[in-house]
Amino acid sequence: MTHAATEFVPLNIAVLTVSDTRNEETDTSGRSLVDNLQSAGHHLVEKQIVIDDKYDIRAILSRWIADTNVQVVLVTGGTGFTGRDTTPEAVAPLFDKTIEGFGELFRQVSFNEIGTSTIQSRALAGMANKTLIFCMPGSTNACRTAWDHIIQSQLDSRHKPCNFVPHLRR
Repeated sequence: MTHAATEFVPLNIAVLTVSDTRNEETDTSGRSLVDNLQSAGHHLVEKQIVIDDKYDIRAILSRWIADTNVQVVLVTGGTGFTGRDTTPEAVAPLFDKTIEGFGELFRQVSFNEIGTSTIQSRALAGMANKTLIFCMPGSTNACRTAWDHIIQSQLDSRHKPCNFVPHLRR
């Protein structure tokens, strides 16, 4: 059974940058994700920057997960191993289902770009209330890698043999 449509279905996407140091002027990763999703034909619903605090991250994500207008959330930052990196701890408890393959594939693709340093990436993805959430590292290059090699095709309703679009709320 295929989950691919014949026509492109634009999705409503929110972008969250997790950072203690970035602002709208310096948030190149968040801006890159916004540019990519809009160039692909999707709609930006909201973009925010939040400090790396698991409860602040959860508060924003919980609001978006409950918002019937948000179908996908792209999170950049907070996936490393510093003391302040809490994105996986903040997000994982919200998932109804985890998408293990995203982190695995992201690290595999990243290996070609950054070698064994990719092992320190705690990229993850999952579904919560039929909202798809992708969490990737805070570097702009990592966001481009995730978008170009994984996310873009999985958000394209025409991608075969399957994509995530049929699993999202309408």
